[in-house]
Amino acid sequence: MSIEIPTQVVFYKIERAIKEYRKYAQKRISETVSDITVDQGLILLFLKHYPELSQKEIAALVFKDNASMTRMIDLMVKKQYLVRSTHSEDRRRYNIEITTKGKKILEKLPPVIMKNRTTALEGITEEEIDQVEKILDKIITNCTTNQ
Repeated sequence: MSIEIPTQVVFYKIERAIKEYRKYAQKRISETVSDITVDQGLILLFLKHYPELSQKEIAALVFKDNASMTRMIDLMVKKQYLVRSTHSEDRRRYNIEITTKGKKILEKLPPVIMKNRTTALEGITEEEIDQVEKILDKIITNCTTNQ
C-alpha cells in the first residue's frame, strides 16, 4: 500500500489555507492593534456576545486546551483587556469580563476582520462557500462519529 505525499492530500491544503489566512489576518490586525493576536481578538469577540462563558467554554470555541487558554487569559489580564474574578457560586470558576481598554479594541477589530474575510474569499461564490461548508461538515461528522 502506498501513501500519498502530504502535499497531495486535501487535509494538507485545508491546513495550509488556515495557516495562510491566520498569517494574513494577524498582519492586518497588528497594523491596527499592535499587541493583540487573532486568538485574543476571538476571545474578546466571544465574551462581548456571550459574557457568561466560562474559560473552559471559550477554550473549546477557539480550539485551545485549558493550559493554553489560562496563559492567554493571564496575558490579556496583564495587558488590561480583561479582568478576572472568582465566581460567586463556584470558587473553581472565574468570571471573565472585558475592560474599558478591551472594549476599545473591540471597536477597532470588526472592520479589520470583515476586510480580512472579504479579501480571503475574493472570487469565491456563495455556492462554492456553501459547498465547502457542507464538505467540511461531512469530514467533521466522519471524524467525530468514528472516534
